[in-house]
Amino acid sequence: MEEMKMIADVSYKNGKYYVFNEKGKEISNNWESSLGVLIDFSDTFMLFEKNEKYYSYDENFKVIAQEWKSSLGWFRSIAGNFVNFNKNSKVYTRDRFFKETGNRWE
Repeated sequence: MEEMKMIADVSYKNGKYYVFNEKGKEISNNWESSLGVLIDFSDTFMLFEKNEKYYSYDENFKVIAQEWKSSLGWFRSIAGNFVNFNKNSKVYTRDRFFKETGNRWE
């Protein structure tokens, strides 16, 4: 089983996204045209939006999960393995697989 590498930074240059580890070494890269727009990232995953869908990717741009934007709501924040979305006056916390772990009224 391959060891997961930490995402320390994600940069964009000439139509490509580049993922770097904590030592500044490039882990992987991929074209914006295939990924969409980077919304945010943590040390364990990246969140992209493309064609009204959110996509969760690992450090090698492998899809972890995908879900319609209308189903999840509006992006709020990312921390560690979790992402928060706003929908219908509530904040929904989900893991990087988009499984709900909790919610609260805003």
